[in-house]
Amino acid sequence: MSKQQGNQGKGKPFGKGKPSGKGSANRKPFSKGSAPVNKNKQKRTGNSDEIRLNKYISNSGMCSRREADMHISIGSVTVNGKVVTEMGYKVKPTDEVRFDGARITPEKKTYVLLNKPKGFATTTSEHKGRTVMDLVANATNANIKPIGRLGRNATGLLLFTNDEKVVKKFTNSSTGVARLFHIELDKNLKYEDLKKVQEGLKVEGKTIQVEEISFIDGTPKNQIGLRIKNTGNTVIRTIFETLSYDIIKIDCVMIGTLTKKDIPRGHWKHLTTQEINNLMML
Repeated sequence: MSKQQGNQGKGKPFGKGKPSGKGSANRKPFSKGSAPVNKNKQKRTGNSDEIRLNKYISNSGMCSRREADMHISIGSVTVNGKVVTEMGYKVKPTDEVRFDGARITPEKKTYVLLNKPKGFATTTSEHKGRTVMDLVANATNANIKPIGRLGRNATGLLLFTNDEKVVKKFTNSSTGVARLFHIELDKNLKYEDLKKVQEGLKVEGKTIQVEEISFIDGTPKNQIGLRIKNTGNTVIRTIFETLSYDIIKIDCVMIGTLTKKDIPRGHWKHLTTQEINNLMML
């Protein structure tokens, strides 16, 4: 893990509102219609890359090996879409293993928070020029991916992980994690337009709800603070373009309780267990 360098970043939130809603990602049970795989079809020839299914589950952090055996025996685990109940069954690294419906990997759960600079696309594709994956390449060997998107010219906080529970938490519209944005518009925001956004702006028959929108104290009226439960910034552009404003700058300054403190632009840090717990409890 590389060390962070540079001056202390600023991540002071604005506005009085707080993201509301409690909850955590719910495990999805396996399909009741699935039948246990015939044991005769579960046998595999030896392979040095294969590991026992209970160890695979334990390495994923879901539970101990003994507890994994119990979950396997009751049909809570699937491999490549089929229920497996055989003790000692072995899986390959390329197999798709699901525990109570959620896909798991044997990698250690990793959480990396990046302070994204301009000029980097939020994608895992290698054909999009400079991407955020280049910025976190030295953070971990785990197969982490960004949660949500920030436009190429947007800046600010972006969370990466290989933890499906956290991904599900962020992408759930009712129990998601709010992000706080500092937005600069091409002109002052009219008060009546701010009220429209506060009350829920209707676009093409759908209402876009935000957690909070406010002017930023001590700045011109084209500087806006917006808190929203959404994993991308496309909806933010939709809000202001509908009201005939152009966005000059988008900067994500807060994700849940996480701020840019001690993360200079272009740098990253690993989240602590407490920081992850705080996110999941929101």
